[in-house]
Amino acid sequence: MSEKLGRWKLYVLILGLVAFVGIGLAPIITPLVNGVMGAAQTTSSNTPATPTTTPNSQQGELEAQARGYELVVQREPNNETALRGLLETRLKLQDIPGAIAALEKLVALNPERTDYAVLLAQGKQQVGDRDGASTVYRSILETQPGNINALQGYVNLLLMENRPEAAIGLLEDTLKTAPQANQIQPGSIDVVSVQVILGQVYADQQRYEEAIAVYDEAMKAEPEDFRPIYAKAIVWQNQGKMAEAKPLFETAAKLAPPQYRDQIQQQAQQVAPAVPATPQPEAAPEVDSTPAPETDSTPAPETDSTPAPEGDSTPAPEAE
Repeated sequence: MSEKLGRWKLYVLILGLVAFVGIGLAPIITPLVNGVMGAAQTTSSNTPATPTTTPNSQQGELEAQARGYELVVQREPNNETALRGLLETRLKLQDIPGAIAALEKLVALNPERTDYAVLLAQGKQQVGDRDGASTVYRSILETQPGNINALQGYVNLLLMENRPEAAIGLLEDTLKTAPQANQIQPGSIDVVSVQVILGQVYADQQRYEEAIAVYDEAMKAEPEDFRPIYAKAIVWQNQGKMAEAKPLFETAAKLAPPQYRDQIQQQAQQVAPAVPATPQPEAAPEVDSTPAPETDSTPAPETDSTPAPEGDSTPAPEAE
């Protein structure tokens, strides 16, 4: 399961958006919280520091700030500024239950803010409340079936629960409803993003032909979109087919926004050295199996045949 989560983290780049994949909640979701609150950029640089690496003085300052925000919220339960401050502080402390409490209040005050709801679902998933996370995801998708953050979060949750067919069904249903939804509200469902997620689910299940077919369909519809091209390249790469993957990586790097090109080029160089390692285990058993029959077969006939003729020849001369 950890390998699948690692691949999902890689596909954050493909989707070109902040995706919530349940890996290290606070470092991933805090940049979005910063965008929501308009916080200073220094917040995200401080976020990855865990309680073990944060100086005691800074830890104490954060706890004091959290208590201050809590006092304000007790007096003014609907004070969104204090709630956002409490959320940010709890995330810096990696106090996920405390962040969830603040998020639940923010969601209640802002039911139209799906970003808060997605963060809440991820928080619940992080603490093991998968039913609660599932409920939040479904509530978002009922009103916004094309919400990519909710879709990817819910798909990841289903994969964690070993329910790949449910994840595939969700994505396929979303694609079926996309034409009508986009006719009513243009752009409400990003078809290529949904196809990329669907292709990755197929790839995780080793259904490579179906994954490539989905990516080809997306590439045909949006030939200038780097995401399905990059996704298809990774499928070829993971299968050791670097000749097929290399031109796709090059095309994806040309089409991708500048901030993604270095990452694409780095990914293009990762798996190639790992492919020649597979023949090595085959040679080992061949060397070990050769001497085994030689050592066992040689002594057996020698020790049994020697005493037999000696015992028969001795009594013959005595009888004469």
